Amino acid sequence: MGEDSRLAAVVALAQGMAAAHSSQEVWRAAAQGARRALGGSFAALSVWERELGRLRVLVNVGELAEGEEEFPDDESYPVHQFAEITEFLHERWAAGGGEPDAWVETARGATEGRPGYIHQRVAALRRRGRGCCVIAPVVLHGRAWGELYVARPVGAPVFLRDDADFATVLAAVVAAGIAQTERLEEARRLAYTDALTGLANRRAVDARLDEAIERHRRDGAVVSLVVCDLNGLKRVNDTLGHAVGDRLLERFGTVLSLCGAMLPGALAARLGGDEFCLLAVGPPADEAVEAAGEVCRRAVELEIGDGVACGVASTGDAIGPVRSARRLFRLADAAQYRAKAERASRPVVAGREGPGDPIVRLADEPAGEPDGERRRFRGRHSP
Repeated sequence: MGEDSRLAAVVALAQGMAAAHSSQEVWRAAAQGARRALGGSFAALSVWERELGRLRVLVNVGELAEGEEEFPDDESYPVHQFAEITEFLHERWAAGGGEPDAWVETARGATEGRPGYIHQRVAALRRRGRGCCVIAPVVLHGRAWGELYVARPVGAPVFLRDDADFATVLAAVVAAGIAQTERLEEARRLAYTDALTGLANRRAVDARLDEAIERHRRDGAVVSLVVCDLNGLKRVNDTLGHAVGDRLLERFGTVLSLCGAMLPGALAARLGGDEFCLLAVGPPADEAVEAAGEVCRRAVELEIGDGVACGVASTGDAIGPVRSARRLFRLADAAQYRAKAERASRPVVAGREGPGDPIVRLADEPAGEPDGERRRFRGRHSP
């Protein structure tokens, strides 16, 4: 491959990673771009998980051998089987003893530039019908992150030293693309996360609730919303200071997260100030009410604060048609207001009648007209 062709391949690799919209797409673009640039039949991108002592495959592309998957659930290899991950990707170059260059190995056992670490690679090449491979370290933020692996089939030309040098360049481009993806994902995470509690924020709830209501309208999935108002926060702030108030918010955030775990896939969020919510899609309404009850019970046990007022609205209850996220939010909020006014120790549930479970309607909403245009609501939430 000439210099112009290789330059074009580098540009194509960078553009492919930049156009990806998720981590998996970035990994695929990296492996596919490297495979094409090096004329390989197969490529893989792996990450070094230091805490687990293993090299985990993120993606396989090209001609897959038996047992290989594009995005494997758990294809990993103990680091001791591939000692170069710690030797050549860390100690030697990080200590100033060399650069993290790529190297070539073949199914015949000849390893260019990296003697002593061939037996596992050779066995893998032979087992999968491949004739040679080039392995390039991926270095991110000055540390070994993982490796880029490109192989050719038996009978194809063996990778040469200049191919290994080119693979080193490609790995650097891959590292830059992964770093950019991490920065974007961190920005997205911050945009949808409450900084104090680490829970989701209102923006995340709005996005998830819109999706949930669409799923409810499409296939009838039960959507439940628990809205909570933490009692006594102002008193704590005024008498004990805002640092203690923040601690109360953090502790209640932990309580909400623990109780949310009772509902598979539930989203625990801080809406702002002393207001929180749980959003669940799928579990029956009774399970959402049970989780809300546990929130109330645990909140009372906190060392500070005065418990919590909880309101629940679920499409699994008799609350009429729910055609918008706004309606479910308003019903849950109205229930929470009633819990607050009555100093209820248990959740107030929209659509339920009985001791401790009154029917909740929006202000001026006629019975049997759940989406009536005449209703007026003076709640804090009008998404």
